[in-house]
Parts: sequence; structure tokens; C-alpha cells
Amino acid sequence: MQIADQKVVTLTYDLSVTNDEQAKQLVEKAEADSPMVFLFGMSGLPEEFEQQLQGKQPGDSFSFTLSPEQGYGEYDQDALVDLPKQVFEVDGQTDAEMLQIGNYLPMSDNHGNHLQGKVVYVGNDTVKMDFNHPLAGMTMHFDGQVVDVRDATKEELDHGHVHGEGGHHH
Repeated sequence: MQIADQKVVTLTYDLSVTNDEQAKQLVEKAEADSPMVFLFGMSGLPEEFEQQLQGKQPGDSFSFTLSPEQGYGEYDQDALVDLPKQVFEVDGQTDAEMLQIGNYLPMSDNHGNHLQGKVVYVGNDTVKMDFNHPLAGMTMHFDGQVVDVRDATKEELDHGHVHGEGGHHH
């Protein structure tokens, strides 16, 4: 079976990014015991990532590079936001463990959209959060193999994500 829209795809891969010295640096591995499983065409992954995999079948290897524009975009300085420290208070207290530099915190904007923010600075009255995707501005190199391709179930298509092993559990 070939990778196409509405198929559940299972991959193993190594993801490297090009660092400031223009050398590849391994940042993520999806191995056989914890592969990446996603619903092709409904994954929310970069479009070019899916295009590189289209038509491949179990056992096929892949190796490709995505520029920042093809991936998660350029790093956006406007996505660095100073927030009042009291935004992070629960019952009048801030959790020092939570506000550690480098921590990713689930947040929502004024419209109720959910996003992840990375703590980059903690001051006396403000916290600087970075709402860029962690891979924004990076050239990504993927080397891997297609493990499995199957038809998505009606429930998976209705919900827009994979259920069961490697997927979402309700």
C-alpha cells in the first residue's frame, strides 16, 4: 500500500538540523519502539514533508531536506512576547518550577487558540515567552524508513487523528 491521503503512516527517522556552524546536529529520533504515526493529509505537518513521502510504501527509505520556508517558517522576532508575571499565578502564587528558562508551557491567546510558549526570561514583573515553533528558522534533514501504511478507520478520519497504538487514546 502506498502513502496517500487518508492513510495511516508509520515511520522511523532521524531528524537533524543545520546548526550555526553549518554542521548537522541530531535533534530527534523516532525508532522502531516509538515510531511516528500520523494521518497523511490531516497531520498538521509541513506540506513539503508529506509531499516527500507521498507514494512511498513499507520498506522504502527516505532522505530529504526542508528549508525553513518549507518547514516551520523563519524565526519571527515578533513571536517573542513579554507577559505580566501575574498571568502565571495560581491562587496568588507563581510556581518557580514552572517558570524555568527553557520550559515549554501550554497557553492560549485572547481568541482561545492553544499554543506552546517557551520561557526565555523571567524578570521581577514580566516573563518573556517565545511562541515560535521549536524548529522555526531551521533547515531540517530527515533520514528514515516507512514502516507501515494502512487505511484509516472511519473514526480516525472523523476525528482527524490516529487512534490505537502510536496514536491518540480516548
